[in-house]
Amino acid sequence: MMWFNQPGGFGYGYGMMGGFGWIFMILIVVVVLALLFGVFRQFRDDRREHPTLSSGARDILDERYARGEIDADEYKRRRTDIES
Repeated sequence: MMWFNQPGGFGYGYGMMGGFGWIFMILIVVVVLALLFGVFRQFRDDRREHPTLSSGARDILDERYARGEIDADEYKRRRTDIES
């Protein structure tokens, strides 16, 4: 009778990677976790770099007023529109 996991048996013995298969599995898990962490961190950083729409519009309006592209009346009117 042939036994599994014995020399000459039909079992897989130590597996395809020998006795060190668990090391490769740990490495795979670490790599996947590192990739997930990197993606999460990238999305978190992207949200910090992009201000909200109203503050971005306000910054553009302030810059246009500072450059003299619009006068004070138009600045006040557009600022009121943005803030409401």
